[in-house]
Amino acid sequence: MLAHHSKQYLEMAFGYDKRLRLPHPDGHGKRTGECGDTVEFFLRIRDGRIFQAFFDINGCINTAACANTVSLLSEGRAIEEAWEIDVEDIVGYLETLPRDHYHCAELAAGAFFLALSDYAASQRAPWKKLYGNEG
Repeated sequence: MLAHHSKQYLEMAFGYDKRLRLPHPDGHGKRTGECGDTVEFFLRIRDGRIFQAFFDINGCINTAACANTVSLLSEGRAIEEAWEIDVEDIVGYLETLPRDHYHCAELAAGAFFLALSDYAASQRAPWKKLYGNEG
């Protein structure tokens, strides 16, 4: 079953170095898909760039691969550039994500965009972070 997958897919599906629930992130987003999988992103932002992007999932191997890919593609990017990461970027990087699991890429991108939105909201009202609301 796994033999037909690309090296990138396998690295992203089984990579755990970015799977971490980060306390007090600069941006946090959580989304649950119709399939029941859940993805959460935790962002650290420095000088207008994504310094670190961690994630946690409750879902299948395809969702893990997609979330890990978003983390990889986003780190080092300026916030404005990070908004441009899309499903095609995720699918293209993985190369062998099954077509019937493209919704996993949509789920990961959606949770990531919620984390970016949370960061933007915290910039408009920084006092809210003092109350520890992480989503």
